[in-house]
Amino acid sequence: MASRHNIGADAEAELPEYAGHYRLESVLGSGGMGVVHLARSTSGMQVAVKVVHAEFAKDPEFRGRFRQEVGAARKVSGAFTAPVVDADPEAGRPWMATLFIPGPTLSDHVKRNGPMDPAQLRRLMAGLAEALRDIHRVGVVHRDLKPSNVLLADDGPKVIDFGISRPKDSELRTETGKLIGTPPFMAPEQFRRPREVGPAADVFALGSVMVHAATGRGPFDSDSPYVVAYQVVHDEPDLTGLPENLAPLVLRCLAKEPEDRPTPDELMRELRSVSASYDTQAFIPAQRASEEGDPEPDPWSTGRRRRTAGSRQPRKTATRRRMGLVTAVVVALGVVAGAAVLWPGDEPRQEAGARKPAAASAVEPWAVKPSPERGGLPRCAHDGRRLVCTQPGLVSALDPVDGRVLWRHDLADEDEAPGGTPVFSGGLAHVATHADQRLEALDPATGEQRWELDVSAYRGFRYAGDMLVLIGADGVARGVDSASGETRWKRRIPGLGEAYAVSFPGNPWLFVANVSDGGRTRVRSIDPKDGKVRWDAPFDGALTPVGATDGEVFLVASGGDYGEALAVVRYSPASGATRRVRLSESLNRAQAGVHGGTVHLLGANGSLVAVDMRAGRQRWSLQTGISQGSAPVSDGRHVYVSAVDGRLLAVDATRGRLVGQTEPRLNPDPAGAIADLPAPALGDGRVHATAPDGTVFTVDGRSPGTW
Repeated sequence: MASRHNIGADAEAELPEYAGHYRLESVLGSGGMGVVHLARSTSGMQVAVKVVHAEFAKDPEFRGRFRQEVGAARKVSGAFTAPVVDADPEAGRPWMATLFIPGPTLSDHVKRNGPMDPAQLRRLMAGLAEALRDIHRVGVVHRDLKPSNVLLADDGPKVIDFGISRPKDSELRTETGKLIGTPPFMAPEQFRRPREVGPAADVFALGSVMVHAATGRGPFDSDSPYVVAYQVVHDEPDLTGLPENLAPLVLRCLAKEPEDRPTPDELMRELRSVSASYDTQAFIPAQRASEEGDPEPDPWSTGRRRRTAGSRQPRKTATRRRMGLVTAVVVALGVVAGAAVLWPGDEPRQEAGARKPAAASAVEPWAVKPSPERGGLPRCAHDGRRLVCTQPGLVSALDPVDGRVLWRHDLADEDEAPGGTPVFSGGLAHVATHADQRLEALDPATGEQRWELDVSAYRGFRYAGDMLVLIGADGVARGVDSASGETRWKRRIPGLGEAYAVSFPGNPWLFVANVSDGGRTRVRSIDPKDGKVRWDAPFDGALTPVGATDGEVFLVASGGDYGEALAVVRYSPASGATRRVRLSESLNRAQAGVHGGTVHLLGANGSLVAVDMRAGRQRWSLQTGISQGSAPVSDGRHVYVSAVDGRLLAVDATRGRLVGQTEPRLNPDPAGAIADLPAPALGDGRVHATAPDGTVFTVDGRSPGTW
């Protein structure tokens, strides 16, 4: 592949072919610190890769800043920012890859289409307030929010470029004599006391961005950055052109003192009362002319370029003598292009047209830590009357209505982390302990042990219906009554020694699958009551059973260098009919859940996909922005996924829109890795989830917009 020449003014003439294993295809944009490339991963996924200039790669201070940028971007990945896919700040040329979807910046939009109308402005302000809420709640201050760092998508604005952001506990400090930011969008404290800049500075920048969106200029305007800096500190903002109902709120954002500005949560509450016609729906795209003269859709454009008459705040003259206050202004050049990184996904609010919860039967949310002193990620199962949860050294039962602890059962080893989520079978709650070497069956009403079993001689076990099937390495299986612990049968099952076995809640069968070297898969259905094979079917390709319902089995076909999910297969044993639906994108390390005839898959890159196997097509795909998640579960109205930062996400099952998410509950131990996340549990309109900080919590599954 020939090297590509950069069109940026100060970047290297010859560009690298790869950053890590991402092949760089073209240049999206260039700035003072680096170049952003459109690239592809080995599996074909498009990403935007930021590669720093060679001259800065040699600077230890810059490397420290870049490491901090990567860390900040990872922490804030969510519905309103760009998810980090991969990064290597220690490479010869440090780089960071984020998900790629084309989209214009707010700056480009205003240049091309003119100021926004009132409805668009309300939507922009609400989206940015929600973005800042997500950014601030993980302890990050952006410090350079401006129109070129805001991307417009049909589902809302996205905030990018955390190159000069700071976590609250950062050890990196602003250099004496230098002020980093973009003067028209910097807060007064960024000039007066830059070491004390906090979240309120981003709210000030939001106010300045809103003025730009409404008028095409800033609230403090001058060709000189020194004059602008003085105006920011001393003068009143010029709000001419803002809608009358938004001007007072923007003015509060532009207060000189940080404590006088509203928080992002307060902004969202105020915006809900700004106008009875406030609407969070995506706007219908209008046709606009591109630079080449061809129509080009822009979901933020309504075709109007008029300004809305509004209030004018008095502005003091820019002619001042006290310019010695500002000694230097360093403008940070972010790498931004007209096509940049973002992903679809709605903010956690109730969308127009979505089902409204019944007020009379609303679920009261709760959150508890069953074992505050032990910690650890709880894993819970729901039997309709109680939640049974495991943590290191402990099993506990909670009332699903209010979270009261009903009982606790201590395990033999207080440091032992139970294996997997509890299973309800045979009327008992079953827990695996001691690295899956021993099983305990507990009375779910009292927590008393009914029986236990040493399973160290077996290579695995599965619960199916009211039976426990122990799987031997020699292909011999043993069926155990899960209510009594007594053995009911023992037999050799063909191919079991080299196979893997799976079972699914609510389905009485055990499925055993063998993948041959020739690229074929053989799946057998085993009756757990007697161990006999009920049906045996061969399939082309490497397939994994992921669910069974209404007499049909659903499987995921995988392939490629990393075993990515490529398609979903439905098999009907009664007729022998098979239907295969290819995914629009391959999913690495995909997890699946089945509801009715729909299979939901979540990939390691955060992509959530819905495949309707009855209709034979993929319904929708959504980039959730989470770096690690649980298997998705659905109640038919929404799809729920737990994230590694403790959030619970709700997605509209029909349209594939993010409609709700809870607050993060982070692991207090940053070194504590979580190999897999338990899926949420559903019951009686409630969604029960767990978080790495040791919390078990419940929310109303019918109204995720209120989370």
